[in-house]
Amino acid sequence: MNTRTADIRRDTQETKIRVSLDLDGTGKAVLATGIGFFDHMLDQIARHGLIDLDIQAEGDLHIDGHHTVEDVGITLGMAVARAVGDKKGITRYGHAYVPLDEALSRVVIDFSGRPGLHMDVPFKAGMIGGFDTQLAFEFFQGFANHALVTLHIDNLKGQNAHHQCETVFKAFARALRMALTPDPRSAGVIPSTKGTL
Repeated sequence: MNTRTADIRRDTQETKIRVSLDLDGTGKAVLATGIGFFDHMLDQIARHGLIDLDIQAEGDLHIDGHHTVEDVGITLGMAVARAVGDKKGITRYGHAYVPLDEALSRVVIDFSGRPGLHMDVPFKAGMIGGFDTQLAFEFFQGFANHALVTLHIDNLKGQNAHHQCETVFKAFARALRMALTPDPRSAGVIPSTKGTL
């Protein structure tokens, strides 16, 4: 496969986001969003997805974290879509179950070309540090819409919101890694009976 990298900059009146990534990296991360816990979650994507990830974000955090988190999701989705290209030779589907103490989450992803998010995560707290837990949905919605993936996210068990959120992001990373892994039996082939994704 060709080098699967991308460098995307997205500037609006609310945020300035730059995402650089290598889908075939080693999990290195350079992250600066201004929201500590969000950086911690993005680090999970890099480490467990084996994606080299550099995300620099300047947002209107004096209002709240909404625009920054959502726009990082959008820009990351755009970068993944560009890096993966025509999807020839990828596994396409990925899934993962990840536990952390009492919490357990499942994520399933399909690089279908049809954006969709189905997320059921009953967070036990509204805030984790400076991160509003409602924004996890906004991040994944932005990602799904711009990476053009179908994404199912379920937290199956959990009493601690930090654990719930971390299992979601780790499971997302592992599912993403699986879906993007080259399938040696389908080298050069788009994994769809339609012939396009």
